[in-house]
Amino acid sequence: MIMHDYSRLAGGAAIGARLRRLSESLDGDSTRVYAALGISFEQRWFGVLNQLALRESATVGELAATLKITHVSVSQTRQSLEKAGIVTSESDPEDARKKKITLTAEGKRLVAQLRPIWLACDEAARELNAEAGDVVASLNRLDDALERQSIFDRIMVRIARR
Repeated sequence: MIMHDYSRLAGGAAIGARLRRLSESLDGDSTRVYAALGISFEQRWFGVLNQLALRESATVGELAATLKITHVSVSQTRQSLEKAGIVTSESDPEDARKKKITLTAEGKRLVAQLRPIWLACDEAARELNAEAGDVVASLNRLDDALERQSIFDRIMVRIARR
């Protein structure tokens, strides 16, 4: 039986499936790198941990805005990082509803260990992007198109026409 690649054959109609597959592939390979180097690190931690490495502290809201992900996602990552002893959080003195997240001493040691790996990841990603014909520029255009009109709104317009 010949297996077909649905998401390639479907083209733009399967853009979500294609992006998920590519994301899983990239994240899976990154996870394999950490495992091969004997480092206990979850790829989903990267965005939050990298932002905390760049600044002294941040709130869930600040991280969500910077990373353009949901507060829920940042909160779940924070909880996972806290459980691993990598970050700590305390109420913001200016607004008790907000929690300031900071790296622990263990978190700072982990970041120092990860920096050369992240540099290698950055270099490999730049190489891959160049080989693929600057896919990042295409993703930027996709982001911009979705900001102009979400896929939800695009679908609902089509349904309403029927």
